[in-house]
Amino acid sequence: MAILDIVIAPDPVLKTVCEPVKEVNDEIRELLKNMLETMYKAPGIGLAACQVGVTKRVIVVDVSDDKEENQPYCMVNPEITWESDEYSVYQEGCLSLPEQYADVERPAAIKLRYLDETGKQIELEADGLLATCIQHEIDHLDGVLFVDHISKLKRGMIMKKLKKVVAAKAAG
Repeated sequence: MAILDIVIAPDPVLKTVCEPVKEVNDEIRELLKNMLETMYKAPGIGLAACQVGVTKRVIVVDVSDDKEENQPYCMVNPEITWESDEYSVYQEGCLSLPEQYADVERPAAIKLRYLDETGKQIELEADGLLATCIQHEIDHLDGVLFVDHISKLKRGMIMKKLKKVVAAKAAG
């Protein structure tokens, strides 16, 4: 397993619509393992493949409170099949937008289907933080960042801060 480099906005790979995975094979399983290790080390609760520079429809999520016993979801080609009419608001952050947070409103509950690391199709109902996190990560697969859900003014302020962070690291 390996810790992968996390792509920081405004890198254009984060605005890329990711390609469906044709087959869950050893390469995809290795990617999932590396993404989990990267997410836990960051630390974060979700990570999409494009955030590590891979434009495949792959995400990992773990919102468990007990970090002694992780409860990860590894999702290949996740697809939301239903979302509730009720909405909830969570303060979201993102490993690709370090130290930036904003309140985002999303459907409170969802149903989705995806392939697990063995290639088996899974159907899942999620609500609360898990539903929010999954929606956030699936957005990444469609080239959408959480800041795309907030006002243009707030988004502009956050992106300006991130450009300074990236420039400072480059000058390093």
